[in-house]
Amino acid sequence: MHKITFLLCLLIAFNSCAQSSNKDAAKATPKFHADIKIDDSWVDKIVKTEEEWKAQLTDKQFYILREQGTERPFSSELYNVKEAGVYVCAGCQNPLFGSDAKFDSGTGWPSYFKPWGPKSIDVHSDNSLGMSRDALSCKRCGGHLGHVFNDGPKPTGLRYCIDGDGMLFVPKS
Repeated sequence: MHKITFLLCLLIAFNSCAQSSNKDAAKATPKFHADIKIDDSWVDKIVKTEEEWKAQLTDKQFYILREQGTERPFSSELYNVKEAGVYVCAGCQNPLFGSDAKFDSGTGWPSYFKPWGPKSIDVHSDNSLGMSRDALSCKRCGGHLGHVFNDGPKPTGLRYCIDGDGMLFVPKS
């Protein structure tokens, strides 16, 4: 019974992510962002109003980062990226994951076995959708990123399951 409830909740969540808008098309960002400088030396957290976030982010990014949404599996541009580089938060450009930690989990979301560093990710409990999970947010801006599970590869055994639309990719220069 729990599996059926879980699957129904996932279907509802995925269907609500299927919406696109003109705002996203107008603010569409290319997959690669060579102009972003990787910098994890920040001190102050970023705090903005909902209106400021809406003005900065695409609808998809806002839905994921600020409303704790999720994208449909296999829908992110970043899912199949194999190039060397760094994945950063779309909200604040905080480095989140290196390409050397990415692996194919088969889940449909970009997956990593470790974060970039100690200033990348915050972990907190998430009891939504009738289940208990560990949710992930950007340590700098608080944007929701996804969840972490204990079924990943060595050396950590963790799978950081991330919504790709909440990130940008900076290729190695």
